[in-house]
Amino acid sequence: MNLLLAEVAQATQRLAAAGVPSPRFDAEELAAFVHGVKRGELHHVKDADFDARYWETVARREAREPLQHITGRAFFRYLELQVGPGVFVPRPETESVVDWAIQAVRAMDVVEPLIVDLCTGSGAIALAMAQEVPRSRVHAVELSEDALRWTRKNAEGSRVSVHQGDALSALPELDGQVDLVISNPPYIPLTEWEYVAPEARDHDPEMALFSGEDGLDTIRGIERTAHRLLRPGGIVVIEHADTQGGQVPWIFAEERGWADAADHPDLNKRPRFATARKALP
Repeated sequence: MNLLLAEVAQATQRLAAAGVPSPRFDAEELAAFVHGVKRGELHHVKDADFDARYWETVARREAREPLQHITGRAFFRYLELQVGPGVFVPRPETESVVDWAIQAVRAMDVVEPLIVDLCTGSGAIALAMAQEVPRSRVHAVELSEDALRWTRKNAEGSRVSVHQGDALSALPELDGQVDLVISNPPYIPLTEWEYVAPEARDHDPEMALFSGEDGLDTIRGIERTAHRLLRPGGIVVIEHADTQGGQVPWIFAEERGWADAADHPDLNKRPRFATARKALP
């Protein structure tokens, strides 16, 4: 075992003791970041090339600073995104939401589907949709100026159109034209603040996390926005907490102009997102 791998083993123990959920992965990822190699190449780093700044990054992670803030990057599907303070760090659970949406758009008989991502944050969802549905026209909406700086960095050179605006009043010029509306909105109840992981509670923007006493305030607003934006037969896809399974489909009720409202599980078989179709006239 070379010096770096021995240090990674010690770092893993420290991160585990601090309650970090994935201590080995994070210790290796930090080592790879500091030494400019891939995780699978750590054993190639010579002892003489060990960089003591590794322990500075371990200390930051030990204090529960998000791994992605330390490295400045987050991986989402086939994307490498720039992230940092002021923007929500995309989570792996959201990848299953996007996967469902991509399949739904591909199944549509539309040459150039029009897609809107509300509460876009880093732009992860919008950029993934644009990349994997090549002829799509994608609009990303974000209210926060701090988050928008990261959105624009990530969207530079892409086909995604970025807009600053409120998800509840966004893009009136597209009313009745959109094929798919997708969102990972804030959905944590204010009453659960103390139970949120330190990485999110202390570092993600509050406006990207919390939404009223039951966590559903923003989703209720997006329901009206989606109905306004979508063409008849268009689809809405919205992420929610696993504890909200069964609640969100009721927001997209038939009497409000929706059909086929349903919940879907993530890769861990937990309720993760709801979908609905705008009813035909």
